[in-house]
Amino acid sequence: MPATMAEQILRLGIPAGSLQKATFELFNRAGFRLTESSRSYWPVIDDPTIKPVCLRAQEMARYVYEGVLDAGITGYDWIMENGCDVVEVCELAYSKSTRNPARWVLAVPEESKVRRPEDLAGGLIATELVNVTKRYFAQRSVDVRVEFSWGATEVKGYLVDGIVELTETGASLKANNLRIVDTVITSTTRLIANRQSWADPDKRERIENIGILLTAAIEGSSKVGLKMNVKREDLDVVLKLLPAEKSPTISNLADPGYVAVEVVVEERVERALVPALKRAGASGIITYPLNKVIH
Repeated sequence: MPATMAEQILRLGIPAGSLQKATFELFNRAGFRLTESSRSYWPVIDDPTIKPVCLRAQEMARYVYEGVLDAGITGYDWIMENGCDVVEVCELAYSKSTRNPARWVLAVPEESKVRRPEDLAGGLIATELVNVTKRYFAQRSVDVRVEFSWGATEVKGYLVDGIVELTETGASLKANNLRIVDTVITSTTRLIANRQSWADPDKRERIENIGILLTAAIEGSSKVGLKMNVKREDLDVVLKLLPAEKSPTISNLADPGYVAVEVVVEERVERALVPALKRAGASGIITYPLNKVIH
């Protein structure tokens, strides 16, 4: 008996809030058309078998665990905070502003005498990441009180003994005259799946497909393709300029004295590499952005 439309639908959680814009951009680079709709919590996607919904990353793991969603995107920090038994399909190395992992850090005012977590014994810590913070201090046998912070946690750095706050660059903490004592947990974004959905071959394949495409889009965002024509007599010199770990594609041209060379390189390398290739004899050099790179 064919599956019903309801059974075919893949319920996918998209993180709302600070990560939402970056996630929409990532899906679009991966080949999907994911757009906001007038019903802001229900984005529109150009795949009738996927039903996306925007939810806070803090709640995502719980909804995936309970089967409300088949899969979702959230941070490793919130998986640990909620203690939910979900399948971690893949790591997605992107965040709201960089590709760097986010860190939850223990911070105190600059003028505080606290230098180590142990110096906070008997103190009060404010954070949104309550359970992870409690485990962090328990593992160090440091007795503290941990209270949930309803936002504006950086301000509370001057009202309590310490805070545990999320940061990518540390700039906001510095701006608020706060000093980092230690990193509590490092977190990257993950695609997660409900275990029952993962056991369904059809849903598993589609969740894996999403993971492959999103990972490829992240990989492609930092790389460019590079094509050029090279005289055979200059080929060895040109190849020595290319990153050692790369294996270029070399093709014959109609002119037997030339070959075409094509390679994928890190975008940050390109601007120094292109002039060097030109001086080494390469011509007709073309660089182009990559939507996806699949290993």
